[in-house]
Amino acid sequence: MDASFSSKSFNYLPIFTKIFYMKLRVAYSLLAIVVLSSFYYCKSPSIANSKSYECGDVPDLNKGIIQYVNEHIHKKVARGECWDLAAEPLNQLGANWDKMYGFGKKVNVKHDCIYPGDIIQFEGVVVKIINGNQTITAMMEHHTAIIYEVKDKNNFILAHQNTGDWGRKVGLSNLNLKDITQGSFTIYQPMKN
Repeated sequence: MDASFSSKSFNYLPIFTKIFYMKLRVAYSLLAIVVLSSFYYCKSPSIANSKSYECGDVPDLNKGIIQYVNEHIHKKVARGECWDLAAEPLNQLGANWDKMYGFGKKVNVKHDCIYPGDIIQFEGVVVKIINGNQTITAMMEHHTAIIYEVKDKNNFILAHQNTGDWGRKVGLSNLNLKDITQGSFTIYQPMKN
């Protein structure tokens, strides 16, 4: 059999080429939407004039932690473990912590201010979000995150890695403390020596 193409097979080539480029345009359009929505969703809070929702100015150490997070959004920090995202900026900024899970001064959630840059440690936590007929359940058996933005006393945007959504790269997600149905959490305010 001859390896040359018949003129019939070339008639299909423009159709396949058009379909290929059409699919490619759709893929690039979807990618653009995802990237643009990620930038919108991951919009950095203004560090220079940062204030917690009712608590006043964000401590300088916390500002440094948020700056570190901003520099590492969508990137893997150290080994990609959740703990690494808290440990790396604490060490770089000279924070006083136990190098385990005591990330600073414990915050009393009911009485103390919570700031962007505070660190939250989850133990055996189950979060259930009910949206109409749909229930979304997330489990955080042993997980560390940075409070990236404080919307109100119970509602935060978290920065974390080693998650189902973001894998071993830093991503952002919402957390309403009222959605926690099980387990415990501790919030720490980072402290300098």
